[in-house]
Amino acid sequence: MRCPYCGNDDTQVKDSRPTEDSNAIRRRRVCNGCGGRFTTFERVQLRDLIVVKKSGRKVPFDREKLARSVTTALRKRQVDPEAAERMISGVVRQLESLGDVEVTSEQIGEYVMDGLKGLDDVAFVRFASVYKNFSGADDFQSFLTEMGHVDPSLPEDEG
Repeated sequence: MRCPYCGNDDTQVKDSRPTEDSNAIRRRRVCNGCGGRFTTFERVQLRDLIVVKKSGRKVPFDREKLARSVTTALRKRQVDPEAAERMISGVVRQLESLGDVEVTSEQIGEYVMDGLKGLDDVAFVRFASVYKNFSGADDFQSFLTEMGHVDPSLPEDEG
């Protein structure tokens, strides 16, 4: 494993243990060149997935891109990082178990929204606002009403 600090190929594993959900191995490493310490994760990958974008373009599935989008939605929220990692792993397992090598970006978005809904309401709405391309406050209102979070019969605030 290459050191992320100095690029040296000579690194050593100091500690290995399963993650909380036992779907990965967490390895603490030290670089024999610069002494830098870092963590890597080893996961089982059942198949190489291809994402079919809305435009029809096909790109390889990138778990790290998925993790970045979830992390962005969860920014400044009080959510356990292990719970977020379990949710991401669950989304990946769902995608791999579909039985098809190709998955649509819509499928990924729906699985992430389902996962975030159970993790944090604010992160769920943040992700949905980007995924569903909200353009104004009315889009948020409609979405929350559709999701059952706002009673449409209540009068709007005239403040």
